[in-house]
Amino acid sequence: MYFFKMEKKLSCNMCMYLMLLFCILFFFFHLHQGGANAGHTIYNSEGKKFALHLVPSGILNEETLCVIGNGVVVHLPGLFKEIDGLESNGVTCKGRILVSDRAHLLFDFHQVVDGLREAELANSFIGTTKRGIGPCYSSKAIRNGIRVCDLRHMDTFPDKLEILLKDAASQFQGFKYSIDMLKDEVEKYKRFAERLEPYIADTVHVMNDSIGQNKKILVEGGQATMLDIDFGTYPFVTSSSPSAGGICTGLGIAPRCLGDLIGVVSEISFDISQCDI
Repeated sequence: MYFFKMEKKLSCNMCMYLMLLFCILFFFFHLHQGGANAGHTIYNSEGKKFALHLVPSGILNEETLCVIGNGVVVHLPGLFKEIDGLESNGVTCKGRILVSDRAHLLFDFHQVVDGLREAELANSFIGTTKRGIGPCYSSKAIRNGIRVCDLRHMDTFPDKLEILLKDAASQFQGFKYSIDMLKDEVEKYKRFAERLEPYIADTVHVMNDSIGQNKKILVEGGQATMLDIDFGTYPFVTSSSPSAGGICTGLGIAPRCLGDLIGVVSEISFDISQCDI
């Protein structure tokens, strides 16, 4: 089953009800695209509020395994902050979250570049959330991005990161690159690599193995068709495919495996960008 929602409070009551219901019914929760954007605000059975951006909403059900798929761009400082917040509120994350080894890493400099790009566009700016999601997908598309699996090869990691930083500096005058910046980032990601290691998995195998065992799976997405990079109100769209078709590429699932699709839509159309709908 695939559940997507428009990320705005106009329909949040229905979204929260459905998410709570689904957290009870399903054993696997999967996120297949996007990054730490507007996020999902949900409440547990006791009414406690949780604001999630990268961790799938199913984490509130202790029986679920949550998967962050290969189609997601992962900002590790944000992910660890969410995990720490959940743990401090009594939600166990250890052994319950898997991160695809194929997912791309979203760095802090991607967020800087996002802001510089918007400023460069002046009156034609898109109106992004400046979370670096677009620039990270750009790195992925031009094939110089860094994936989660690269954290297991810290001998080559600095060279790959240097290419990314120099590329950003060559495109934007406002981006200042230095060797010290590179060293600081490498040291930081050495620590991140250690902490993330227990979460890293070949999630394509996990997904298809679960499907083969007929386990109950829910795929969670946000935004939906009108912000799809191909089918939305281009160029005022997100940088991935949040429509149902993105499940296959974002998680490594064959189309024949898809089941029911459920969408929650408000009575008013809106967009997080500057596009009027």
